[in-house]
Amino acid sequence: MKVMLFFPPHWTPAMPQLGVPTLTAHLRAHHVEVIQRDLNIEVFDAILTPGYLQQAIARLRQEYGPHAQRRPDRPVVPPREQVQWALEHGPNLANQVENAVNIIRSEAFLDGPIGVQAFLIVAQCLDLALLPFYPTSLNLSNFTPPYPVDKSRNLLRAVRDPQYNPFLDLFRGMVIPDIEREQPDLVGISIPSLDQMLAGVTLAHLIKQAGLPCHVTTGGPHITMLREAIPQVPAFFEWFDSAVTFEGETPLLRLVEALESNGDLSPVPNLIYEDGDQVRVTAPTEPEKSFDLALPDFDGLPLDRYLAPKLVLPLRTARGCYYGKCAFCNVDYAGPPSYRQLQAQRVVDQMTALHKKYGVRHIFFADEAITPRNLRDMSSLLAPQDPPIYWCGCVRFEKPLTQNILDALAPAGCCMLLFGLETASEPMMEAMAKGTQLEHMSRILRQSAAAGIWNHTFFFFGFPGETIEHAQETVNFIYQHKHFIHSASPGAFALERYSPAHRFPRSFGIKRVIEDPARDLAIYFDYEVERGMDEAMAELLASRFVDTLPEKRYGHFYITDAYRFIYASHLREMSVPHPPWVVPEEETSAVS
Repeated sequence: MKVMLFFPPHWTPAMPQLGVPTLTAHLRAHHVEVIQRDLNIEVFDAILTPGYLQQAIARLRQEYGPHAQRRPDRPVVPPREQVQWALEHGPNLANQVENAVNIIRSEAFLDGPIGVQAFLIVAQCLDLALLPFYPTSLNLSNFTPPYPVDKSRNLLRAVRDPQYNPFLDLFRGMVIPDIEREQPDLVGISIPSLDQMLAGVTLAHLIKQAGLPCHVTTGGPHITMLREAIPQVPAFFEWFDSAVTFEGETPLLRLVEALESNGDLSPVPNLIYEDGDQVRVTAPTEPEKSFDLALPDFDGLPLDRYLAPKLVLPLRTARGCYYGKCAFCNVDYAGPPSYRQLQAQRVVDQMTALHKKYGVRHIFFADEAITPRNLRDMSSLLAPQDPPIYWCGCVRFEKPLTQNILDALAPAGCCMLLFGLETASEPMMEAMAKGTQLEHMSRILRQSAAAGIWNHTFFFFGFPGETIEHAQETVNFIYQHKHFIHSASPGAFALERYSPAHRFPRSFGIKRVIEDPARDLAIYFDYEVERGMDEAMAELLASRFVDTLPEKRYGHFYITDAYRFIYASHLREMSVPHPPWVVPEEETSAVS
């Protein structure tokens, strides 16, 4: 039995994603032949080349004329000055792209002036490469489809539309021939997020269009969130033969075994599939008697091609969230509570194994939140290592996160902690069921910064019932702690499928959830609040806050979590203090 697993764009191209290597490890441990492909980095690799950019310029010139004087017959066109810019500067960008990519993959990226110049060239090259598909766009942090793909009718149109879908030609050239050659029995396409929906479905569409005789399945968090919608969307089964929901290791292995034997899919747990004219949903997996996470298997991925100066690999200390009560979060997707944790020794053993196997010195923990106990125990186990394995992860602002624990983290290799601040208004913290307190938030930020750790915070405006005054409390807190916060991700509240706020809207001040029947693949919903600011005001407030932030001379270090992490470890090695986020930079020489 041969399996090919694909991870489609868009994800940060600075490091691999964890899901496919985890599934690969499980299948290979059961003697299944697996070929895994990270199409995310492969697509960036294909686009960021002189040849692809020259083709984009030629297409623009053909459609818009040599001076962008023509308007092609298409519903939406970019501003003329944008096309003029591409035609004028495109040839020079094509000549510079290879060198810029090589810089990002080298130590030179950590030199401020050199790194920012390379980053800007790559960003402009991505704008140029996707301009023929306008309004579709792709950059290092997000992908914008030509129209909303949470409508199946839009997806049906987009997967067949070469005018707007850049993945059609890319996958026809770089993926379909390989599937034809390898002749897998099963193709699995991971779709963790909405950003990857168009690319994932496009690949499935091309496999079906080519008539390749393989079972095509999909899975991932995004598919799990759509598990109730999928049986009501007939188009889904034009692309996929089945869908795996929730954790994929056991269902995927059982699917392999079923296809290898009699083809009866009914015993496969957590599976949605079409059986004649019926859609069947199988029973969930049995609760596990013991818990372990296999070491992710990254063999076969192009680890030297990621767009970062250091190799960063993801890992987990646990599955699920040990708190799991936040009203805005859908961590268990309304399924049974699923939190399970590895012991610290097992985590450290996996870190060491990845270091020995791949030479990696940067581990990014992809947990919802690492427990204070594991932080304490990992620190004691890792402290003797020299040189250290650098690591980072998400944690909660909690009383048990003591100064002793924080002081022990940096010597053990911890460079960055990512905190879910969300709000600094006590009424809103209570409304969100956040379970945190201002006194601990303040103390932890101060003590963590003093311990030499880069503090990153997440916060948002617009949770139902939040007023401008509540939001101002959060802004005040950020500025009161400006010397202890080194980066942040501000945003606006989104009502996500299966979060407590979505499941029990009245309990959280939501008067009405607006469900558009045409958005049959939606995971985010518009809503009306009983009081406080609405969605539009929250988004405006978030954008205005971002507009007030001071410029960073080397802002490329802040684009992705992986870059921030690498930058934090670099500053530590150089014995340079971390620059505060909202404090204007002094005119000092670049770190190099």
